[in-house]
Order: sequence, then structure tokens, then C-alpha cells
Amino acid sequence: MKSILLYLLACIGGVFLAVQAGFNTQLGAILKQPILAVIATSIASTIFGVIVFLFIGKETFQLQSVRNVPWYLWFTGGLFSMTGISLYFYTIPKMGISKMIALGLCGQLIFSLIAGKFGWLNLPVEPLTSKRLIGAFAMIIGIILINSK
Repeated sequence: MKSILLYLLACIGGVFLAVQAGFNTQLGAILKQPILAVIATSIASTIFGVIVFLFIGKETFQLQSVRNVPWYLWFTGGLFSMTGISLYFYTIPKMGISKMIALGLCGQLIFSLIAGKFGWLNLPVEPLTSKRLIGAFAMIIGIILINSK
């Protein structure tokens, strides 16, 4: 049951990211500047994150944990987030949301298989089994089909 709930939450997270991409693509198009849409997204995310933290996270937070974080972890996620989201906002109006999301998922899939195999970014090592490779191949075929006329 716990696995089903986690899978459902992961799917819902994907839906939310696609919806967010659609709304913020509109914002970037109206502003004629995808970077401003990323800035607006980041500010809004910060506001909503602080509100959620104040309601459900502050009891478990320990100030000592802030001191244990390497300096680069405060910034590199934001750099990759800003770049990735900007690329989404730039490409969605040119190719459509389904193609962009499908191709974005393809990039995530390929990277996740490689990063998991080698344990990059302090991730758990996940061996590349024939089952996983067949699944990835099937997803990539699906992405090609989604992007064909």
C-alpha cells in the first residue's frame, strides 16, 4: 500500500510540474522573457515553501543541520533549476507542451539511469538490469511516437 501511495504522489508531482510549466510558459510569453517567469516562479515557490515550512516543518528543524550543509549545495540546485525551467519555458511555445515534457522526461530518464548506475550526486547505486534497460527503451520508443506526426 505504501508503494502505491508513493507512486501516486510521484505521478501527481509530475502533473503539477506540467501544469506549472504551462502557466509559467504563458507568463514568460506575455513578458517576452522566460527568465522573468523563472524569477516569478522562484519567488512564489519561496513564499509558499516558507508557509508550508512554518505549518509542518519547523518542529523537526534543527539549526545545527544548516552548518553541516556544504556551501555549493545552497546554489547548484538553483542553478540547474533556473536553467532547466528556462529551457522549458523557452521551448514549450515553440514545440508544444506534450513534446517538451516528453523530451524532458527522456533527458531525465537517460540521466537517471546513468547517475543511478554510478551513484552520482550521492544517490543510491542502482544496477542497470536488462529489465530496466528494456523499460527505458520502451519509454524512449513512446517518446518518439509522441513526437511523430
